[in-house]
Amino acid sequence: MKRNIKLLIEYDGTNYIGWQRQPEHQGMSIQGMLENSIAKLTGHRVWLKGAGRTDSGVHARGQVANFFTESKIPVHRIPHALAGMLPNDIVVRGAWEVPEGFHARYSALEKTYRYTILLPGYRSAFEWRYAYYCPYQLDVEKMNQAARFLEGTHDYSSFCAKGSPVKNFIRTISRCCIYQDDCHLYMEVTANGFLYNMVRIIVGTLIEIGRGKWEPFKMIEILEAKDRNKAGPTIGPQGLLLLNIKY
Repeated sequence: MKRNIKLLIEYDGTNYIGWQRQPEHQGMSIQGMLENSIAKLTGHRVWLKGAGRTDSGVHARGQVANFFTESKIPVHRIPHALAGMLPNDIVVRGAWEVPEGFHARYSALEKTYRYTILLPGYRSAFEWRYAYYCPYQLDVEKMNQAARFLEGTHDYSSFCAKGSPVKNFIRTISRCCIYQDDCHLYMEVTANGFLYNMVRIIVGTLIEIGRGKWEPFKMIEILEAKDRNKAGPTIGPQGLLLLNIKY
């Protein structure tokens, strides 16, 4: 009997080409590493469908994926069994048997990403994999003001990498906010879907506003322009984390 298995996955994306398996690329992918390990466990090849196709260097705490199998292995044993096959930077945190119609990507209602920035004076030899160091003083109040203009349903063409094959640039951001502790600044954004490099371009734009290059109302102009050239730079991948997915 065919079973649909849902996995909750955590990984450090530093050493990988991203989530998605790319046959023409020599590097390792998260998807490929997991599929190889699951194949050894189940005794047959599997196709793992991931909710978020994270880029090289991007991390996940709440990635979700699913696969079909006829293996009779008890679902609660899967995380422990895979732990002995996977490298230390990929961890399966949970496994559940779900209805046949569940699809990790298409069944998702919302995804939340967090971007971490190290503030001036707090450069770290230990956090460079997980945070972007910003040398500028940032005005969090102005950044939050600008972030609120992004909330709602809009055409986010200005925040999509050039060359993306996507035809529909309309998405709904339900929450976009910035907060900080003593040495970090965090941006969290929740949406029903994301365009290619969307979060990293949003962060790059908010940094330009936070450092005083643009005023918060510039965000409205950028949105309405529907032009990638009007937005800020695509910030590095290392600070980006797929935090959780809502179903």
